[in-house]
Amino acid sequence: MNKVKFKKGDFVKVIAGKHKGTEGPIIRVLREKSRVVIEGITNIKHVKPSQDNTEGGIQQVPASVHISNVALIDPKNKKEITKISYQIADNGKKVRIARKSKAHLA
Repeated sequence: MNKVKFKKGDFVKVIAGKHKGTEGPIIRVLREKSRVVIEGITNIKHVKPSQDNTEGGIQQVPASVHISNVALIDPKNKKEITKISYQIADNGKKVRIARKSKAHLA
C-alpha cells in the first residue's frame, strides 16, 4: 500500500502531464488508486441518457491526477514543497508544516 502525503484541502500544483502548471485545492483523495481530484481539472465525456439525466450529451466531469504528477505548494512563499514535518500545536494536536518555511499546511 502506498503512503499518500496529500489530504483534502491541500493546495497543490500539477507538475507533469496534460494539465501541467494548474494549481488548486484537492477535492478528493483516491488512496487505493494513488490519485487525487483537483478543483478546476476536468475531462469532457459523452454521457448517455438515463432516468436521472434524460438529456445526456457532452458533459465536463472531474478528472483525477496521479500523485506522482502533483506537488504541494507552500502557503508562505508559494513554492513547491519537497519535505513535510510534524509539530505539536498549542492545543496538543499534531499539525503538518513545511520544513523550510515552518508554515502550517491545511
